[in-house]
Amino acid sequence: MSFANLKERISRIGKRIIEAYSKISSVRSQLKEPIKDKGSLKRKPELFAYHFFGRKTDHALPLFRDMDTGLRKSGLKISFKTYVSLTILVSLAAAVSTILIVPLLFHLLLRIALFPSLLFGIGFGLLAGALTIIFFYIYPLYRADNTKRNLDNTMDFTTAYLAILAGASIPPDRMFRSLSNIPQKLAIVDEARTIVRDVELFGADIITALENASKRAPSERFKELLEGFISTIHSGGNLMSYLIERSQENMSLKHILLKKFADTLGVLSEFYVTILIAGPLIFIVMFAVMAMLGGNGLGILDPSLLLMLLTYIGIPVGSVAFVVILDALSPRW
Repeated sequence: MSFANLKERISRIGKRIIEAYSKISSVRSQLKEPIKDKGSLKRKPELFAYHFFGRKTDHALPLFRDMDTGLRKSGLKISFKTYVSLTILVSLAAAVSTILIVPLLFHLLLRIALFPSLLFGIGFGLLAGALTIIFFYIYPLYRADNTKRNLDNTMDFTTAYLAILAGASIPPDRMFRSLSNIPQKLAIVDEARTIVRDVELFGADIITALENASKRAPSERFKELLEGFISTIHSGGNLMSYLIERSQENMSLKHILLKKFADTLGVLSEFYVTILIAGPLIFIVMFAVMAMLGGNGLGILDPSLLLMLLTYIGIPVGSVAFVVILDALSPRW
C-alpha cells in the first residue's frame, strides 16, 4: 500500500469520526432541550402559567378583552394570552392559599368553631382572588399612565432633538436610532428602541414601524407627533420645519404646565400646613387636656388612646398620602 493511499484512508476515517461526533453532539443537545425548558418554566411564572392554562383560556379571553388595550400600551413584553394565563394562575393560587390558611388561623388562634372558620376562609379566598384579578387589570393601566406622563413631560426634548437631526439631513430611521442610543432612562428612548427593533430586526419599513408605534402609544401628544411625522414624509414636506413648529408648541405648553404646577404646589402647601401641622397640634392639645381632666373621649376610646392613634397612625398615614398625591401631580423631567 502506497503512502498516498494510506493518507487518503486516514483522512476518510477522520472525516467519519468528525461526522459521528457532530451527530452525537446534536442528539445530546436535543435531549437537553426539554430539561432547559423545564428550568425556564420554573424560573418564569408566565411560562409556567401558559404551559398549564394557555390552551384552556380561549373561552376566557373575551372576559378579559378590556385588558388587551392597556397591555399593549403598557410596554410589558408579554402576550395577551400569556398575561391572562398568569392572571388565572395567580388568582387561583391566592384564593386556594387563603381558603386553606384563614380557617386554620380562625380556628386555632381565635378559637372560632370549624364551620364558621370555613365560611370565613371561603369568603376571604373569593375576596383574595377578586383582588388579584383587579390588580392584574389595574397594573397595565398604571404602567401605561406612567409612560404617558413621562412621554408628555419629555415631548419638548424629543421634538427639539429630532428637529436638530432633521436639520442635519439625517434619514428618519437613523433619527430614531440616534434617539434610542441616549444613555438617560427616558420613556421616549424605550419607544425609539421599539421602532428600531421593528425596522432592523423584523424587517419593517420606517413608515410601518411608526404607524405601529402610533397605535400602541399611550400618549395622545406622542401619537399626534408620529402621525404628523408620517404625514410629512408621505407629502414630501419639510420635516425640519414641522419638528421645529412642534418643538415651539411643546415649549409653550411646558411653560403653561409648569406655571399651573407652581400654583397647585402653593395650594397643596397650604393644605399640608393646615391638615398635618396645625390640625394635629390642636387635637394633641385638646386630647392632652381631656386626659388630664379625666374625660371619657369618644365612647370606648379614651383621650390617651386617641392621642396615640393620632401620633403614630394618623400623622404618618396623612404624610404618606400627601407624598403620593404630590408625586402623582409632579411632572417627570
